[in-house]
Amino acid sequence: MSGRPLRTQASKPRRAPNNVQRLREEQLLTKAELARKAGISPLTVSRIESGFECRVDTKRKIIIALGLTPSDRRKVFGAARTGGRIS
Repeated sequence: MSGRPLRTQASKPRRAPNNVQRLREEQLLTKAELARKAGISPLTVSRIESGFECRVDTKRKIIIALGLTPSDRRKVFGAARTGGRIS
């Protein structure tokens, strides 16, 4: 047996498709430029564009940096997760 711990389903980071990269490229912004405007790191932008989850505050910063309003969040990040249940 190898000395590596088993990776369980619960330990995998969730990925959620979003439109951050498309919207950034439409505005001819680099990841570094968007990161600077949003006040976050370029690595964070890369992770978000890859579909990794982020905090609500980070989403808000990206939305505003793209010149949108918080009410446009669905255009950027899609519908909010409802825990598998649609009300």
